[in-house]
Amino acid sequence: MVFSSSCSSCRQPGPEWCHACRFSLASAPVVHLPHGVKAALPYDGAARSAVLALKYRNRRRVARYLGALMVQRLGLREARRFDVITWAPTSGRRAGQRGFDQAELLARHIARELGVPCRRLLYRTHGTAQTGLTRSERLDGPDFRARRQRRSLRGLVVDDVVTTGATLLASAEALAAAGVTEVVLVAAAATPEHGRPGRRALPPSDATGRLAHA
Repeated sequence: MVFSSSCSSCRQPGPEWCHACRFSLASAPVVHLPHGVKAALPYDGAARSAVLALKYRNRRRVARYLGALMVQRLGLREARRFDVITWAPTSGRRAGQRGFDQAELLARHIARELGVPCRRLLYRTHGTAQTGLTRSERLDGPDFRARRQRRSLRGLVVDDVVTTGATLLASAEALAAAGVTEVVLVAAAATPEHGRPGRRALPPSDATGRLAHA
């Protein structure tokens, strides 16, 4: 039998997602990080291969599958309705090299699944991409600015991979300063060493991963 496609994760000839990789992703544990940040998968094995395929092999359809998996595994459909879905943007240089922002692709697929508007609310103000930085360098995270909001919003912020949590926590800080009153932070995957974030300090969250801002 000749296959014209290969698995997005293991690259074996066959369907877009082979049975072994589907099982591996479905059976992996959800990762809970400090301050309520949640990731649908640990960043290893099939999940790591899938994310790398999205970021570096232009397998954009991976975002659709991972987005649906995030909705299911993180209970996003059962959560109180979000007003807007947004994402923690990668650096302009990285997005230019790839031709897309992988976090944006994930956010847009999640928004379609939930029937919620997806809008860009965050912008990087300076700093390099997190990819390739050491763990200690990642602890400071990037800096963001956010669009000022005219009314109270409950937002969902999406990222592809979380290591220390600094990027998502920085995005929550910026959204809080712009008037977003409640933020939920999620990622497709979390690295095995996802310890306590560094200088970012936010109010405690509840068991659903909700961050409440005054």
